[in-house]
Amino acid sequence: MPAVPLAPATLSLQADGATLAVVLGGHWSLASVPPDLAGARAALAALPAQGGQLRLAAQDLVHWDSSAVAALWVLRSAAQARGLAIDDSALPSGLQRVLALAQAAPPAPPAPPAPPRITRLGLAALAPLRNARDTLRFVGEVVLALGALARGRSRMRWADFSWQVDQVGPRSLGIVSLISFLVGLILAYMGAAQLQRFGAQVYIADLVAIGMVREIAALMTAIILAGRVGAAFAAQLGSMQANEEIDALAAMGLPPVEHLVLPRLLALTLVAPLLTAYAGFVGVVAGMLVATTVFQVTPVEYLRQSLEALTLTHAAVGLFKGTVYAALVALAGCLQGLRAGRSAQAVGQAVTRAVVQAIVWIVVSASAITIAFQRLDI
Repeated sequence: MPAVPLAPATLSLQADGATLAVVLGGHWSLASVPPDLAGARAALAALPAQGGQLRLAAQDLVHWDSSAVAALWVLRSAAQARGLAIDDSALPSGLQRVLALAQAAPPAPPAPPAPPRITRLGLAALAPLRNARDTLRFVGEVVLALGALARGRSRMRWADFSWQVDQVGPRSLGIVSLISFLVGLILAYMGAAQLQRFGAQVYIADLVAIGMVREIAALMTAIILAGRVGAAFAAQLGSMQANEEIDALAAMGLPPVEHLVLPRLLALTLVAPLLTAYAGFVGVVAGMLVATTVFQVTPVEYLRQSLEALTLTHAAVGLFKGTVYAALVALAGCLQGLRAGRSAQAVGQAVTRAVVQAIVWIVVSASAITIAFQRLDI
């Protein structure tokens, strides 16, 4: 027997004063082309906003699927936008239930109004105070963790400490060597350009040795560690914060500061003096290359002058500064990592803040320590 063609989907409009009746009929299916809703929308737009009504009905409706629901939803939404009353009691019960389920989702709440300008100004003024309070609280927790370690009651795992030493120490030698060598070359050239006017090229050794060992080696090493190690600390702890791993540690009774911060702080503080001494040695060697190859200073003269210029005080000051800078780098990286939000974007922002904060702390502490040592004649 030949297949009986299905009745096409129909949508008729019946206007009666302020009421518009939309009647569905035929076979509504996604496989067929639905009727155009432009006429129904135009008729809805012509209804008065006050007292207007949309009535949905069905007549000779053979079959319906989501295409009929979508069409009715579009018309209902247009009527609701104009504040018209809606009557769908003449629809099949199944179609009424599907529309009721679609209507059950509440609209998105409106965005909260922006606070007044004076409120935003006050919050911006209080932000540095909140940051300072959080930083002091974090430093206090670190001090308490160090006290627990000194009493032998810390929960720090020494395996984590050993792994961190390997990450921040030997793996940083390459970049520290390169930067220190280039800085030593620059320092030697800058000093020689002035000393050559007086025929005092031999004092290049004094300039490079004291400058590198006392100041520049510690400063450059700390900046390198801020970009390499401090950023890594912030990324690691920030990722753990985003994955709620730090909350899990706290729930198990493991203090995050002792378990995560302390190994990183101790490892970087232990390795920093060694890296600083190595950076100073590389810088002095770079200065010797410039003095011997460009300014006709013999290696023996350069080495003798360097040993005469260097004292134990200069070396101790340089190592002390390198240790202080490294501790600040570790604190900045761990602080920003623990304060990171719970998204990938927040982790990236924490890394940026860690590097910037570490460099600011390094520069401020370098100025304070230098002024203090000059006052104390050290």
